[in-house]
Amino acid sequence: MAFDEQRLRNILQSISATEGPPTRFVVGFSGGLDSTALLHALVDAELGRPILALHVDHQLQPDSDQWQQQAQRVAQRLGVDYRSIKAQVNTDSGDGPEAAARNARYAVFRSQLVDGDWLLCAQHLDDQAETLLLNLLRGSGPLGLAGMPLIRRLGAGHLVRPLLDLSRDELESYARASGLTWLSDPSNEDSGFDRNYLRHKVIPVLRERWPEASRRLARSAELSGDAQALLEDLAVSDLEAVAAVNPARIRLDALAELSDRRRRNLLRHACRAIGLPVPPADRLQTLLDTMLSAAADAEPLVTWAGAEARRYRGELFLLAASEAVFDAPAGSTIGRLGIGEPLSLGPGLGRLSLVATDGHGIPAELAEQGFDVTRRRGGESIRIRAGGRSQRLKKLLQAEGLLPWMRDFVPLVVAADQLIAVADLWVNADIATTPGYRVEWAGRPDLV
Repeated sequence: MAFDEQRLRNILQSISATEGPPTRFVVGFSGGLDSTALLHALVDAELGRPILALHVDHQLQPDSDQWQQQAQRVAQRLGVDYRSIKAQVNTDSGDGPEAAARNARYAVFRSQLVDGDWLLCAQHLDDQAETLLLNLLRGSGPLGLAGMPLIRRLGAGHLVRPLLDLSRDELESYARASGLTWLSDPSNEDSGFDRNYLRHKVIPVLRERWPEASRRLARSAELSGDAQALLEDLAVSDLEAVAAVNPARIRLDALAELSDRRRRNLLRHACRAIGLPVPPADRLQTLLDTMLSAAADAEPLVTWAGAEARRYRGELFLLAASEAVFDAPAGSTIGRLGIGEPLSLGPGLGRLSLVATDGHGIPAELAEQGFDVTRRRGGESIRIRAGGRSQRLKKLLQAEGLLPWMRDFVPLVVAADQLIAVADLWVNADIATTPGYRVEWAGRPDLV
């Protein structure tokens, strides 16, 4: 069946029946053949939703400004809203030019979507076949071999690929029959890029032997997607058993009861569930071996790009690579804190303020003078209860269950070398009064 606006209408209405209808269609519009055919057919489908043509300028080609202007003219002729955003492509990321451009493009897409948006992208059957081969050659598992899904969350909206069952030839036939014109990116002919090499050198040879090669590869991707869905179902069940509340905190005794395959499957799922990059296969195995074999009082650390895993009190913690940074060395002053003068503690650490309270707090006459806020240097003590004994801060933090890797980030409020308060945790009982001022820590990182 040839591609036309009715076929697109049927596809989108079928997705709406299961996912609920969108409030707006946002078309990722490069101005090339595929996205031009998609935008034109969407307009003719008359689905009763606003349409925005969103052009991403990667700024990698000398003619990118002209392409942007051509894309805008097409959108204007079709009577749809148009927006062009310049992407910031990190060519030094180490990911390669294709991946760097893709990452920048999707960062733009995420930034532009609002609740209820469907971002329509024009990847098609042949793109899906290329993706499967690329991932197969990279040694990917079922998730990678599942290729591109029909629909998934992206930012505040959804990413939808309604053309995955259509070939490039079908889209070109539609575009020519409709009298459309489109841009041609010369980089698409450069076989130095992996995807282009497959497109121009490998897949044509496969089609000589197997004319339906792209459709068969896409079918394999669909079956891999089914297998991945079953693995996800298993991981969800296993995760409920080992981390009933927080997927970032996994009980190691329960994890040890699972087979090695199920442990790896669970950890991949947990990382995706909390938005962390999934560790490579060898790093994932190192993580499991390290965390499960460490001594009970050990605090091992395993890192990979953008994330880390730690162990504490029988739990495995999956964490984003820490953004918390103290510019000041241990024991030194971070800054001044006074009434009406909040203090920023640094990236990822939030800020401190003094807030009046009817309860236990710092005397007003002290608060009005202001305080130095310092880093721990070790050996500090504080009395946290009237009539109680002075206790070492190190022991208090341990008893409170603060995560060991966060204890050095707890700021101390001091005056004339006297410890007045430990962040928002404790006030020195020797000076505390009612009413008074309490320390408020806004944007505090997770400490326990």
